[in-house]
Amino acid sequence: MRRLGPDDDPDRIYIVTGGRSRSTAAHVFDLVTLIVSECEPAPGMQSEHVRILRLCKSPTAVVEVSAALGLPIGVVRILLADLLDTGRITARHPHSTTAVLPDTDLLKDVLDALHRL
Repeated sequence: MRRLGPDDDPDRIYIVTGGRSRSTAAHVFDLVTLIVSECEPAPGMQSEHVRILRLCKSPTAVVEVSAALGLPIGVVRILLADLLDTGRITARHPHSTTAVLPDTDLLKDVLDALHRL
């Protein structure tokens, strides 16, 4: 998680989040949550919200949004929560595939063979 660094302007961060350090919906977003825009930016929207909506026309992970905006994850979560609350984005976790794992005996045999090399 990116922390506020010496080059970050705390006043800008404060302004971007409206002074908030948390949002009620921020817990929904982990680093790999995929964000998808549900609408085009509207006139008068906060510039960071506009950038998020444009960036997330296709599914984009929260960590990618943070990197693209150059903002800490905590700040991005607050911005995403704003957009989620107004229905401008949807958030979903990547589909987990139910992988069929090989038999443990087979894995042991492979490991034994590797040790013998």
